[in-house]
Amino acid sequence: MKAYSALLISVALAAKVSADCWATRLGYPCCSYSTEVIFSDNDGQWSVENNDWCGIVSNQANSNCWASKIGYPCCKSTTEVIYTDNDGQWGIENNDWCGIVKTKTQPAVTTAKPTPPPQRPKQYSKSDINTNVKTIYATNFNDRKFEGFGTSFCWWANRIGYSNSLSEKAATLFYDKVEGLGLTIIRYNIGGGDDPSHNHITRTDSNMPGYAINPRYSGNGNYSWDYNWNSDSNQRNALLKAVAKNREEILVEGFSNSPPYFMTNSGCSTGNFDPNKDNLRSDAYPAFAKYLADVAEHFNSAWGVRFQSMTPLNEPFTNFWGANSRKQEGCHFDQGNSESKIIVELRKAIDQRGLKDIQISGTDETSIDTQITSFERLSNEAKNIITRIDTHTYGGSKRDQLRILAENNKKNLWMSEVDGNGTDGTNAGEMAAGLWLANRIITDLNGLRPSAWVLWQVIDNHISKNGVNGKRDSGMVNVNGGYWGLAVADHDNDKIILTQKYYAFGQFTRYIRPGYTIIGCYNNSVAAYDSKGKKLVIVATNTSNANKTVDFNLTSFKSVGYNVRVIRTSGSINNGEHWAELPPLVPYGLGFNAELKGNSVTTFIVDDVECNNDNSNSNNSNDNNSNNSYSNISNSIISNVSNSIENNVYVDSSVCEKVFNFLLGRRSINNSTREWKDLFKSAR
Repeated sequence: MKAYSALLISVALAAKVSADCWATRLGYPCCSYSTEVIFSDNDGQWSVENNDWCGIVSNQANSNCWASKIGYPCCKSTTEVIYTDNDGQWGIENNDWCGIVKTKTQPAVTTAKPTPPPQRPKQYSKSDINTNVKTIYATNFNDRKFEGFGTSFCWWANRIGYSNSLSEKAATLFYDKVEGLGLTIIRYNIGGGDDPSHNHITRTDSNMPGYAINPRYSGNGNYSWDYNWNSDSNQRNALLKAVAKNREEILVEGFSNSPPYFMTNSGCSTGNFDPNKDNLRSDAYPAFAKYLADVAEHFNSAWGVRFQSMTPLNEPFTNFWGANSRKQEGCHFDQGNSESKIIVELRKAIDQRGLKDIQISGTDETSIDTQITSFERLSNEAKNIITRIDTHTYGGSKRDQLRILAENNKKNLWMSEVDGNGTDGTNAGEMAAGLWLANRIITDLNGLRPSAWVLWQVIDNHISKNGVNGKRDSGMVNVNGGYWGLAVADHDNDKIILTQKYYAFGQFTRYIRPGYTIIGCYNNSVAAYDSKGKKLVIVATNTSNANKTVDFNLTSFKSVGYNVRVIRTSGSINNGEHWAELPPLVPYGLGFNAELKGNSVTTFIVDDVECNNDNSNSNNSNDNNSNNSYSNISNSIISNVSNSIENNVYVDSSVCEKVFNFLLGRRSINNSTREWKDLFKSAR
């Protein structure tokens, strides 16, 4: 029992020392021996040890007096050693023994003392916007590591890839992480290829060539064909130049809009005569899977590009895809059996080529709500094959439900496509399209908390007096309105014209990097935490034409440093801000105040942020099944901790409180609240 009591005392002392060391909350140690006050601020008194600042605790002197533990004082003036034993060195003062405390002397000459920490400002008494950045809203996907932002290469790369100059400029603007957006995901479109006799697609960029030529069919599902690996050279040229910009981080997904035309019911790669019906012939599932797997194998062996993932489906359960369309390739697949069958066949075909590490994703529905039902209706075999749910967010609203569905099925989650011609802001001018895009990203990241966010096309409009094959290009966008894409390719002048929508996108892509953890925080803001660099990134929009003050509450973090970088995009291309670096801010403690300029997108990078591991490992959910699951966990923890208390095993009350906050964040303690309160009393 004596040993047990000693253990309790040592734990209590350790906890007290930790609590007394107020400086650790600010990223500094407490002084181990020095009590000389060199600097004072609102946080406390500071001294210097080892040429760095340290906080002076109130009981600093007494804590160093080793002799007091055995009933003697420590010497105040003498340093003459009269006697030495195992306890230490002894002197004599006032005719009594005193312990001599070993001290470390400061350097005799210090040419430059460290810069004192800046004075923390006072928190605003009132702000226009109050935003809590709570680590309980962190993502659960991909081991909490964000994989990045990206874009589809269908169709812009097909249009500009003939030009090495335009392809190189695009690679720098979109994939260079120093000079450009720093995108890290490429969705490469494996074209099916339409019947060569067809000429109904009128866009200059969307008539995607396939690799299969000279098709033959002998009945009973026996399809054969040759390959033209020189096909699709434009898209591939743009892809290889982009990959070269950041080989360490870029991921490539291969996706299909349609099977080759000769495998379809209509004989056309844009869809069935009835767009509500499947267009892949019933005996062509293995052939289509073989085609996709052969392309993946050739990309790996011939061009050194290994797909991280593949999907055979694109917005399959819609009525978008009709034969002889003017727009693009597309193929309807019914939910359930049809979608399941092609997923299973593709997995077989990929595995047969020794590419077992390539993941199968799906099902890339156009609507969030449809994505939920499509996944639920897959066969168990297909569900087990899919490692990641990919969804588009053009429609639907059930982001929480889809996120929870993916979590419960232990699947990764990507937002794999969206864009639009929407606008946002108040008399926002050229920022209107960028504000719309920024708020769409914020909505998706907060609701889905996916491990990737992928734009449809970075370039959707082209300027060319000649067009392509007699087809006219769309021309310059109205930069004061809404438009698809971020930039316009000017083929006549060999340049890429940027917009404020491009710079608004960069407020996310340049600063929320792969490996960070997405944290939902709402109020037109989203956050991400860099656990290695100890940085917190917050991106916020202001759609009012008036400046707004904001208070970012960071109390769910352990400590916050003294510096906040501020980067902003606002105004117009000719006279506005483009990733403009503004004067840094100083947090008031566990939070900071800032001003959001009217019609702007602003990125804040908070340095030296320590995360509480207990909070960062939790997540919030409104789903009843999730609540029930975590209620079971809470009941189990209550039982274990209660048994420990009953068996006289020491339980730190702070541990109880951390667990309680974890479960509270999950909203899963409904009927256990009283039990936990009683537990706190017992533990304390």
